[in-house]
Amino acid sequence: MAVKLRLMRMGKTKQPTYRLVAADGRSPRDGRFIEIVGTYAPRGRSAAEREAVVEIDNAKAVKWLRQGAQATERVEKLLRRSGAWEEFEGQAAK
Repeated sequence: MAVKLRLMRMGKTKQPTYRLVAADGRSPRDGRFIEIVGTYAPRGRSAAEREAVVEIDNAKAVKWLRQGAQATERVEKLLRRSGAWEEFEGQAAK
């Protein structure tokens, strides 16, 4: 089973929010997943808050990456932003 770290779309029409999940690579985008790793709100949480919000549990993300999960391009960018990717690469070098 190939595990991927990818985004799962949530929210209303034209107001997307995403869950960052560990899922089987064969399952559909919004289908079954193994574990929720974090959330991503590209348009902010409310009308007053316009900046993107990224909340990732770095420990869970690094655990999945160490176990061989493949991150999609967008998820890799989000993991770099949260610091989880550097933590993973630092541990891989040791």
